[in-house]
Amino acid sequence: MGTALGCYSLVFICFLIPITFADWNILKQKTHSGLKISLKNYCESWRMNVELHNIRDFEVVPEECTDYIGKYIKSIQYKVDSERATEECLVYLSTSCNLKKDGKDAWVFDIDDTLLSTIPYYKNNLYGGNKLNVSDLEDWMRKGKSPALEYSLQLFNDLKSRGIQIILISTRREYLRSVTIDNLVNVGYHGWAGLILRDSADELVSVAKYKSDARKQFIKNGYRIWGIVGDQYSSFEEPPSCTRGFKLPNPMYYVA
Repeated sequence: MGTALGCYSLVFICFLIPITFADWNILKQKTHSGLKISLKNYCESWRMNVELHNIRDFEVVPEECTDYIGKYIKSIQYKVDSERATEECLVYLSTSCNLKKDGKDAWVFDIDDTLLSTIPYYKNNLYGGNKLNVSDLEDWMRKGKSPALEYSLQLFNDLKSRGIQIILISTRREYLRSVTIDNLVNVGYHGWAGLILRDSADELVSVAKYKSDARKQFIKNGYRIWGIVGDQYSSFEEPPSCTRGFKLPNPMYYVA
């Protein structure tokens, strides 16, 4: 009986293998319109459409693209994309912002994958190929070992040197405040004007609304928010709309 079952299993597996390869061959051959593509073309298009906000609410990176996303995250291209985004912040600041220099000019940053990198965590989770386990991620955050994102740190310090007040609005939970502050300071960030973390009441609303409400409170207190930097559109897609948002690259996960 065991031998028979083993044979049936082997036949079943052998039947599945051609199907798998058939799917990959179809993927490598053409799109719906008949355009011939490779797996790399497919995954690059997926990544680009994530950044353009055409692909939303995904829970995991497609299995066939995890290697590609990992290579991108480790590549010079990722660094170039990040550097360009921060450079555009300074172009905008120099050409479009009439700073009052009265201590109320402000700039908002997200934290994770904006100032601090979670790439070391996601490296062990197939660069977004594994479904997010929030408790596991927060356990990793509690170690306080997130490295700084190089170009974000440069932008942070450049803005601060111009007298702009730095405001941090993060989806990290309030109980992580102490370790978050220590982590930020240890990698070179210091001198921010405000650090907003999410408490239990904030978890009842969307991330976009939570961040919007936080910005409204700073504006009510007299701050003029000139720009927002984040790796997710939820960092800047809701009002107040008197600011400009700059998105850093992040194809590993989506926060609605």
